[in-house]
Amino acid sequence: VAKANKQIDKEVVRAGEDAAREIGVAGIPKELLHLVGELKFRTSYGQNVLKHSTEMAQIAGLIAAEIGADVRTVKIATLLHDMGKAVTHKMEGKHHHIGAELARKAGLSEAICHAIEAHHDDIEATTPEAIVVRVCDAASAARPGARNMSAENFVERMRDLENVATSFRGIDKAYAISAGREVRVIVRPEVVDDLSAIKLARDIATKIESTMQYPGTIKVNVIRETRAIEFAK
Repeated sequence: VAKANKQIDKEVVRAGEDAAREIGVAGIPKELLHLVGELKFRTSYGQNVLKHSTEMAQIAGLIAAEIGADVRTVKIATLLHDMGKAVTHKMEGKHHHIGAELARKAGLSEAICHAIEAHHDDIEATTPEAIVVRVCDAASAARPGARNMSAENFVERMRDLENVATSFRGIDKAYAISAGREVRVIVRPEVVDDLSAIKLARDIATKIESTMQYPGTIKVNVIRETRAIEFAK
């Protein structure tokens, strides 16, 4: 057991050092890099937390350079932003508060600590660097395929899509298909004419945009069908 623990500890240290090297920053305290390395073995909604952090740091560094923010501060904060998740079983509190506390104890600048602490909504982001960290965290987590959606959340999202569509007048049925990337709406032809169907599709899309959160785009497909049947005798 002791040998296995030692081997895992070496891998954790290597993972933390490799992550810092990958994003091009030096001078991060070893105890914090150790926590970063532990994130290699943590997932959040199916997304590997270490990969999420290094991906964030690379994107955040580019954005910081574009807007004139401090690139080093942003890169370090994004790499460390989730390190609190490595010790949530040992310390009470939310992971971003824990992470900021650990960063302060390690002597990192207040700019870095604030960016770590403010990457969730309960703390206001008051610096450009903190805003970049928050935006990149949301972007990395929200991109299609980054995280696994639970079956319960998936069903709820499909139901919400259908409910938005059926909230309009003249709707017969609505179906969310293609994993929620399309909502197919069948209208009553005696209530909705061809011109109204075009406007209806636009109105449904607008309501989806204003009331739901989703990655990518959602296609709204309104179908109006009229059948005339007669029998020759």
